[in-house]
Amino acid sequence: MSTGLADLDLVLGGGLDRGSMIVVAGPPGAGKTIMAQQICFANATPEHKAIYYTTLSEPHSKLVDHLRGFSFFEPERLGTQVEYVHLGDMLRDSVKNDLTPLVDEVVRKSLDDQPAVVVIDSVKMLRDFVSEHDLRMALYDMNSRVARAGTVLLLLGEYTAEETLTGVEFALADGILQLSYEPREPIDRRGLRVIKMRGAAHLAGAHTIHITDAGFEVLPRIESMVSAEVIPEKGRIPTGINGLDALMGGGIPRTDATLLLGPSGVGKTIAGLRFIAEGIAQGERCLYISFQDTADQLLTTAEKFGWDLRAARDDGRFVISHVPMGNLDLDGLSSVTRHGLADGTTRRIVIDSLAEMANAARETERFPAYLRNLLGLIRTSGASLWVTSETRTFGPITEPLVGLMFLFQNVIQIRYIELCDGVGRALNVVKMRNSRHDQGIHACDLTDDGLQIQDRYDAVTGVLGWSALRACDKTVDGCGHES
Repeated sequence: MSTGLADLDLVLGGGLDRGSMIVVAGPPGAGKTIMAQQICFANATPEHKAIYYTTLSEPHSKLVDHLRGFSFFEPERLGTQVEYVHLGDMLRDSVKNDLTPLVDEVVRKSLDDQPAVVVIDSVKMLRDFVSEHDLRMALYDMNSRVARAGTVLLLLGEYTAEETLTGVEFALADGILQLSYEPREPIDRRGLRVIKMRGAAHLAGAHTIHITDAGFEVLPRIESMVSAEVIPEKGRIPTGINGLDALMGGGIPRTDATLLLGPSGVGKTIAGLRFIAEGIAQGERCLYISFQDTADQLLTTAEKFGWDLRAARDDGRFVISHVPMGNLDLDGLSSVTRHGLADGTTRRIVIDSLAEMANAARETERFPAYLRNLLGLIRTSGASLWVTSETRTFGPITEPLVGLMFLFQNVIQIRYIELCDGVGRALNVVKMRNSRHDQGIHACDLTDDGLQIQDRYDAVTGVLGWSALRACDKTVDGCGHES
């Protein structure tokens, strides 16, 4: 049975087996109730409703009122398709260590109504009424009898990660989902981990959760996905940047990942937009992921250089995804990318900018494996990737992606350069894997047509570590002084 959330189904290995008992554990605020109710609304029908049992948690009026802000909530379906039942009075009136009335109620409803989903929220508080032995017997009895109806039984509880190792609920469960809530700056973080899922190849690791107006959203961890082996496509694609393709042997090899390094203001975003404009002119569908500039800012910038990308954006050939830095995390970026590639038609992707994103996400230890899988995902889809990355504006250049540049097939660098009459720009192709390329330092400038690659400098000092690049010749430096 699908949960109604495609990415949650992906994490679970295909959804939830009918007749299974799943325990959803986590602290208050982690998203257990929202997830369970969203699954109810996604699967309930007039023939097979969803039944949501509450024990001694919040009253139904509050429970329903808190749902009104979510787009999945449809109040007209209450009662006929999604039914709320309170078990509090039954628990108060029951004999000590006897959950038989509760079990009988759940089983009777399941056999009579044949519901798609039954939720008990919260099951942990049943421990206040019965012993460990009696709880085991009651849950075993309920699970085995409800399973005959093919109903998915969701048990919610405020269990800690340590309690999932010893409680009888977890020994009996077919699946265990551990939700978490981690305070951190600039925004707190929620997560989901599948501890156990019988009969399914679930995705391991901690997956990010967002709770938005749409409800519960899972962002699968890309390191858990195995990318297929990439067979590079033959041929090259034009960048559209005047003079660059000639330096790169006729353009960028298809499906390559290209890294553009440079300080702030040097023209990285403009180069990325030109790469996109060229792709659209070639009839390709393109995706631009930005962490700073909004869609309108990017479109306005492109228009200044004569590239009208609005029409392509309006008809779906060009997609802009703006992820504000405050909401940025690694799983958010990979999910945007994965969904952008889902239909197999996207051929060019720009990510602006990667080093900035890595710093904002603050997951240094995870980043190498993450980046390797992200690039593999894109290459497997048949798309070509253009990535910008920020370097220092002044002083010796430092590698922003320390030890990771080998993951990119091509690396291009733009730097400021000291001239006698001011400051210019210099570009060089640092590397191209399995391809010849120009190894010189070339002047470049921002013109009305975008980035323009110009003549090669005869001699430049400071490329490998001086405080600044300086243009000079062999006998006289750039300011007319004897060297």
